[in-house]
Amino acid sequence: MDNRIRPATVADVDAIRAVTDAAYRPYVARIGVRPAPMDADHAADIAAGRVFVTGDPVVGVLVLVAEPGHLVLESIAVDPDAHRQGVGRRLLAFAELHARALGLPEIRLYTNALMWENQEIYPRYGYEVTERRQHGAYDRIHYRKRIPQEAPDEG
Repeated sequence: MDNRIRPATVADVDAIRAVTDAAYRPYVARIGVRPAPMDADHAADIAAGRVFVTGDPVVGVLVLVAEPGHLVLESIAVDPDAHRQGVGRRLLAFAELHARALGLPEIRLYTNALMWENQEIYPRYGYEVTERRQHGAYDRIHYRKRIPQEAPDEG
């Protein structure tokens, strides 16, 4: 498998949609609505430089949005057939590198309160809960992870 993480291109739109749908589809019945990433405008996000992918064919998708003072991890999706292969871990590590490269001191994300799996995963990677908030039909738990900026070399 190609482990490199690269910016997505318009040629990746169908693969991004397929991976995102496969990753989030199991939650539809549980939460009673389609998770927001399933209805994202992938082409617009790609054009804005927000989408990164891994695999050939694509098995992992990461949507990152730089905001003043932080990076928003808007969506992370791993094809269910690629679970337990380190794809999600690599995507999370890439998000940290990206935040650091942009000089942003933290990553923020949210997950639906009924996506229990995510509530076990994110704390393992250093994310802490900041709040729980209702957003229309979505009950979301917000997380953040502080990203230390590398100290300059003293030489």
